[in-house]
Order: sequence, then C-alpha cells, then structure tokens
Amino acid sequence: MSESGFFSRLSNLWTGFLSLWVSDLEKQNPEIAYENSINSMTEKYAMLKKATASIIRRREELSDRLQKRQKELEQVNADLNTAVDTEQDDLAIVLISKKDALDSEILELTAELERSAAEGEDAKRALMNVQAEINKLKAEKDRMLAKMQSAQARIKIQDQLEGLSVDAEVKALENVRDHINGLEAEAKLGKELAGESLDSKLAELRRQTGDVSSKKKLEELKAKRQAAKAAQASKTM
Repeated sequence: MSESGFFSRLSNLWTGFLSLWVSDLEKQNPEIAYENSINSMTEKYAMLKKATASIIRRREELSDRLQKRQKELEQVNADLNTAVDTEQDDLAIVLISKKDALDSEILELTAELERSAAEGEDAKRALMNVQAEINKLKAEKDRMLAKMQSAQARIKIQDQLEGLSVDAEVKALENVRDHINGLEAEAKLGKELAGESLDSKLAELRRQTGDVSSKKKLEELKAKRQAAKAAQASKTM
C-alpha cells in the first residue's frame, strides 16, 4: 500500500470517528443540532439574498437601458421623417442605419430583460422558501425541546415512584370513592324520579296531543287538495 493511500484511509477513519462523536453529542444536546441546522440555513439564506439582489440590480439596469434606447429610437424616427420630408437623402440613409441598429438592440434588451425578470421571480420564491424553512425549523426546535423536557420530567417522576408502595394510600381512598359513587347514584335516582313526575307525564301527553292535532290537519289538507284535483278534472271533461 502506498503512503498516500495509508494516510487517505487514516483520514477517512478519523472523519468517521469524528462524525460519530458529533452525532452522539447532538443526541445528548439536541439544541446544538437545531442551532447548527438553523445557522447553516441562515448562511445559505444570506448568500441567496445577495444573489437575488444582484439579479434585481441587473434587471433594473436592463430596464434603464431599454428605456433609453426606446427614447433614442423615438428621436431617430422623428429625425428620419424630417430628413425624408426635406429630401436630405444622405442624412436619411444614416438615420435608417441607426434606426435598424436601435431596433436590433431593443429586441435583444427586451428578451434579456424578460429572462432577468423571470430569474428574479425564481430567486425571490427560493428566498421566501428558505426563510419559511428557517421559521419552521425554529418552531420545530421549540416544540421538540419542550417535548424532550416533558419526557425527561416524566421519566424522573417514574424513577422516583419505582419501588414505592402505594397500597395503603389506595386503600385509604376506597371509602372516599364509595361515598362519591353513592352521591352520584342518588343524583341519578333523583333525575329518574323527576322523569316519572306528574308534570313530566303531563308534558309528554301534551306533546302527543300536538302530534295528533298536526296529523289531523295534514289529513284535512290532503283531502282538500284531492277534492280540488277531482273538481278540476271534472271541469276539463
């Protein structure tokens, strides 16, 4: 094995050990892992922001150049019309050449401006996406750390409760439970008796009476409609 190959393998082993050590460290301190990720994404956001600013600046420069060339073209067209009207052919030929050059440049600037505008919109969307991911990661960090602290507290309580006998405390509460259950049964009985009272029976009777009256009215309405249909049919015959 060559010396360079040996040192390459040694370097790979050391990198692997270092990666495992960092991974274990992050598991024991998840806040570090989240901070590292957030800082890394924040750096990318800053770089992307600079690139986006450059694209926007380029777009503005192209827009300014295009506006200047368009104004120049307007002036050249006006001068060309004047040269033709005054029969200054030599000057008209020069203006036509200048007009053609401006037309060509305006076409190129327009196409380049459209590309730059599209690139700017893409860059802004990417910038917003990265910012949203950073905010999401920050919220996840707070949520996960709170979950971890809650789990650690529960584990601590469980460890404290292990080996402790609670039979005496449970038995001491049996009388209290029986008393509470008895009170609940009395409350249910009172509710059931209230349902069997004269007032409740009278209310039920009145409800039934209302149902009978409604059904009777419905039958009368159906009969009237049937009679009307029959009368209408007899008139048409």
